[in-house]
Amino acid sequence: MVRGQGLAFVLGTVSAIAAAASPSTGPPPVSGARADTVLVLQGRTELPGYTGDFDHFAVDLPGNRLFLAAEDHGTLEVFDLRTGKHLKSVSGLQTPHSIFLVPQTHRVLITDGSDSIKLLDAGSLAQAGTLKLHPGADSIGFDRSSGHLYVVTGGKDVKLKESWLEEIDPVSTRKIGEVHLDAAHVEAMAIEQHGPHLYINVTDKNYVAVIDKSARRIVAQWPIRKARQNALAQLDESSRRLFIVARDPGMFIVLDADTGAYVASLPAPKRVDAEIFDVANRRIYAPGGEGYIGVYAEVDAGHFAELAQVPSSVGAKTAILVPELHRLYVAVSPGEGKTGGAIIWFDVRPAPASKK
Repeated sequence: MVRGQGLAFVLGTVSAIAAAASPSTGPPPVSGARADTVLVLQGRTELPGYTGDFDHFAVDLPGNRLFLAAEDHGTLEVFDLRTGKHLKSVSGLQTPHSIFLVPQTHRVLITDGSDSIKLLDAGSLAQAGTLKLHPGADSIGFDRSSGHLYVVTGGKDVKLKESWLEEIDPVSTRKIGEVHLDAAHVEAMAIEQHGPHLYINVTDKNYVAVIDKSARRIVAQWPIRKARQNALAQLDESSRRLFIVARDPGMFIVLDADTGAYVASLPAPKRVDAEIFDVANRRIYAPGGEGYIGVYAEVDAGHFAELAQVPSSVGAKTAILVPELHRLYVAVSPGEGKTGGAIIWFDVRPAPASKK
């Protein structure tokens, strides 16, 4: 069922500012980043028969489709991008996690925790082949500069004490290389699109690994000392800032992307499964399963503010931003022992213009 709500949440002003400044230097004014209304809830599609967790989204903008990996159902859920209407479920997957569209070959690539990436025909969504990898294929990241896709494999979910970051060409479906990681729990990555490095959360060892993409080797390990369970990563290449979200306790952490030096930290939801950098509005969204979205503003390279805690739904912890529609979609996972999932979507309100 699809319900249009048009309900605007009026949000508080900036509640906290974190800055790497000397004691004598206060943070700059945040008037350019403040917003009383950041996200406006517009609709909700119920999935009454669903149990367990959802994982990641992907968008087919030309085809007007929204894809969602229903990991505990073993299905790919398909929605109308603009109306949110549920269109179909695609079965035959193990534990789907991440989705990547390849327009050059009209294929959809899906990691599903198995020892291969599943290839689907982009039109019919019928199975069209596989790409063999190490078992446990999960998180992905795309490097536009090379056209290569990175895939996290191995780890505790397939009862391995080691993991890999595998590099593939999604067009030819050819494996290019891999980086071995001596860890059983590796999570999300952030990739330089105009530089040599890739940053990945080595969660069980509580550090970020910096990888030289060309050499395929780890060149630095940056400890995360403010919290444990570092899991999410986004990168602002222009300001050279790396945004990490950790889960124990929930914390939004900013590092210098060149040195790994600590820049700032702010409280965040604990149950976050996606982190989104809204480049146009200089915001970071951290959807938490507790029932709210943490919203943070990049005031400048040294100062970050918690703008709001936007009410969502309990279990709403993965999301995707569609900048072309100014819309944020969030998946509501019912979790164990409950039934009935949903997707909800918000209009993204622009940040106020900076005062000259």
